[in-house]
Amino acid sequence: MPKPKSFTTWLKTHADQRNAIGDLARDVSADPDWPSRKGRQGQHDYLEECGAIDAAIDTLERAWTQYEVYRAAQSDA
Repeated sequence: MPKPKSFTTWLKTHADQRNAIGDLARDVSADPDWPSRKGRQGQHDYLEECGAIDAAIDTLERAWTQYEVYRAAQSDA
């Protein structure tokens, strides 16, 4: 069974979407300082430190929820 993608890799696959998660994916793809390996809390903290608007932080949380569904589906496969 293939190993599930990391959150950041998974998120970047959504860069073509024309919605808030797609916007976040494009921003993450363009950010050389994005903390890929810091996990959900580290990424949340990073957005706050960068002065991100509440909607961006909410989008990160929604993306993580979708990612967890993806991971669960991968482990069930």
